[in-house]
Amino acid sequence: MNWLAIGSLMSFLSVSLGAFGAHILKNKLSDYYLEIFNTGVQYQFFHSLAILLVSTLIANETFNKSLLNYSCYSFLMGMLLFSGSLYLMSFTGIKWLGAITPIGGLAFLTGWLFVTFASVTK
Repeated sequence: MNWLAIGSLMSFLSVSLGAFGAHILKNKLSDYYLEIFNTGVQYQFFHSLAILLVSTLIANETFNKSLLNYSCYSFLMGMLLFSGSLYLMSFTGIKWLGAITPIGGLAFLTGWLFVTFASVTK
């Protein structure tokens, strides 16, 4: 998997969505839903950068590449579930979508654990 390309694309989308929220959605969504949308953007951006960081570690022979790849998959899944559910909830107002958000949060946490394990194992 080309994690550098995926991390770059997800970073691009984060900045684009942030600008969209700041310039277009600020007059269309309530403050409550705009804050939810912005939380999705923040977590997507943080974990896009995490994928970029991990993609550089994968190139280093010192670390367990398999675990680092799992971390990137986890970060990507977290973005889809965590940020995606927040985006959908912001646009639709369907509050039960918030039940999906913690699953994405667990994917983020799992990704960070994979990075931790990769740093201490060969």
